[in-house]
Amino acid sequence: MNAIVTGASKGIGKAIAEKLVLEGMNVAICARDKIDLIEAVITLKEVNPAVDVFSQIRDLSIKEEAIAFGEDVQKRFGRVDLLVNNAGAFISGDLCTEADGVLEKLIATNLYSAYHMTRTIAYHMKQNDVVNNMRGHIVNISSVAALKAYTNGGSYSISKYALEGFSKNLREELKPHLIKVSTVNPGATMSDSWSGSDVDETRIMRPQDIADIIWMLFNLSPQTVVEEIVLRPQLGDL
Repeated sequence: MNAIVTGASKGIGKAIAEKLVLEGMNVAICARDKIDLIEAVITLKEVNPAVDVFSQIRDLSIKEEAIAFGEDVQKRFGRVDLLVNNAGAFISGDLCTEADGVLEKLIATNLYSAYHMTRTIAYHMKQNDVVNNMRGHIVNISSVAALKAYTNGGSYSISKYALEGFSKNLREELKPHLIKVSTVNPGATMSDSWSGSDVDETRIMRPQDIADIIWMLFNLSPQTVVEEIVLRPQLGDL
């Protein structure tokens, strides 16, 4: 079984990749930072030396980079069973006062990356042999910011609302092709977005919790799909 996890050099993406290789899946990952990517590959190989870990330095906010990565993974693995669109960026702010260009940057990173990766991989998934009455599964990592407007959400929230809409439309389009589509909306999770803050780590979720959910979604029976799931810290949003 083969998977792609974008934005997998740290945080939620890295935790997801670690879970997948632990369970025996070959994994393709990408990131913009070379050092972070190398360290992630080393970690994944330590978790399970028996799997194939394919990596490339890519900026998926650039259309051509996203398409090229998808095609290169397809050539490497031949078949992709799971695509996790996790690449993203967070910039807080108010819509009327945030810096010029923030919306464009966040839409490119949080929406277009998933759009172009999905279009590339879904084309090949449709050609996959049917295994256990399925051809593949696509999981989009969104956010609770896509579900409710909040102060200082700015363009980040807009980009996640857009990803939510993309995922819902994708679900309708791909269901006849035996390809599952799920949206995961995490609340506050320990990742780079919270680096440097003084938040108590016991107050927010662990990236491993998101990874466990992804594995559970992927292993449901073929006749069942979780279309959308929301995870929040036990004490609520921060």
